[in-house]
Amino acid sequence: MRRYIVEVVIGIGLAAVVLGFLAGLDLTPLLLGGGFAVLLKLALDGRAPLGRPFEAISARQSKGVLPQVTFADVGGQDAAKRELMEALAFLKRDSLSKKLGIRPVKGILLVGPPGTGKTLMAKAAANYTDSVFVSASGSQFVEMYAGVGAQRVRRLFKQAASLAEQQGKRSCVVFIDEIDVLGARRGSHHGHMEYDQTLNELLTQLDGIDSSREVQTLIVAATNRPDILDPALLRPGRFDRIVRVDLPDKHGRLRILQIHAKGKPFAPEVDLERIAQETYGFSGAHLENVLNEAAINALRRSSEVIEPSDIQEAIEKVMLGEKLDRTPTAAERRRIAYHEAGHAMMAEHNRPGAVSSITIASRGNALGYIRQSPTADQYLQTRDELVAGIQVCVAGAVSEELFLGQRSTGALGDIKQASEIAKRMVFAGLSPLGIVGSDLPGSILHEAVTEIIRVQEQVVRAYLTEYGAQVRAVAEYLLEHDSITGEQFRGFLERLAS
Repeated sequence: MRRYIVEVVIGIGLAAVVLGFLAGLDLTPLLLGGGFAVLLKLALDGRAPLGRPFEAISARQSKGVLPQVTFADVGGQDAAKRELMEALAFLKRDSLSKKLGIRPVKGILLVGPPGTGKTLMAKAAANYTDSVFVSASGSQFVEMYAGVGAQRVRRLFKQAASLAEQQGKRSCVVFIDEIDVLGARRGSHHGHMEYDQTLNELLTQLDGIDSSREVQTLIVAATNRPDILDPALLRPGRFDRIVRVDLPDKHGRLRILQIHAKGKPFAPEVDLERIAQETYGFSGAHLENVLNEAAINALRRSSEVIEPSDIQEAIEKVMLGEKLDRTPTAAERRRIAYHEAGHAMMAEHNRPGAVSSITIASRGNALGYIRQSPTADQYLQTRDELVAGIQVCVAGAVSEELFLGQRSTGALGDIKQASEIAKRMVFAGLSPLGIVGSDLPGSILHEAVTEIIRVQEQVVRAYLTEYGAQVRAVAEYLLEHDSITGEQFRGFLERLAS
């Protein structure tokens, strides 16, 4: 019936336009206005040349088909998984939840650094609760045309519920990635009220989720910027749970490596536990990339198995970038070699077994580097450990000065890192100033940082002077071979000492 009425209206309109032309009337303003109205309607419906269509609920989303991802596929997030599964209990045990008078959780916010598995956890949540899964990105909601974002929010929730009804599901999970784009604090986008209107509509939809409905709706969102979200979004009754999805610890990294190692042929010498130890600070995405790059290295060698050397090369590539074709002069190579030898000697002195590899080959922004492997994940540092870090930072520049007569600009990054460590010491109350406030005058902070670094430079100079023969030997070895592993480095030092 509706289609018949539309056809009648279009027919009458065309007839009126023809009669107007025959009568000699100027219908240009009317035609322009009508065309603009049609384009605006198409834009609001997401089918127009004005702006892109709303892809979140298109056919590309597989019509809400359940993703084949379970919590077993998410490694290194045991605490986050437990908390998320507890929050999902109202969907898994709906009848008992109603008997206990539990208000269903409307929203769950996953917070953590990029690459830690937030999207995987949202998909696993849908699988765990046997729900329809529909996803969108925060950037897909906001356009330059007023009202588009709000209508897209309404359509997202409406189609999620509709898909659940079509597939006979009792619940649906709506996942919004990068919600900080959509849910930033209202008023922060000066001169662009469309952001605020879109957020207001999202808040309205959250408030409209009713536990008495036949299809339960749960919204799961992800962000790495929770600090900029609007407070109204985070209050109880909207996003009831905030789940931290942090970088994995050593045990978590090992579990992630085991998941991604399936189907890859490794040499017997490959030790995943050792790789987990050497990749402190890596996210799940980084670890997957390490194993993928290692497989690519094996392919380049036409090898059927992945060797430990492939893994080490992949770790350094993920950390620092690809090797570059820079060709320093002979004098620059010598300076780089002595610089890195100084770093390595000091690092090994402060923590035996710390050095994992040394090289003077350019990679990323580094002309040379040493890589240290932590003995264990650390969340606190003592004064001695911070001082040791400063000593390693300044050892490169001090080595250049002792053995080549002067320093170079190659120590810029080291100086910046040493200064940051010294500042942490000051504000943690570990400097001669004792406990200080955050309003410490800049001049006093500068003097304290400078004094801390100056004292450690003297310590480093005394040590490198005493072991000058070893520094020279390591530097000359690097000039000849370009790189050396940590085991080779320690064996080399033992032979020099004997």
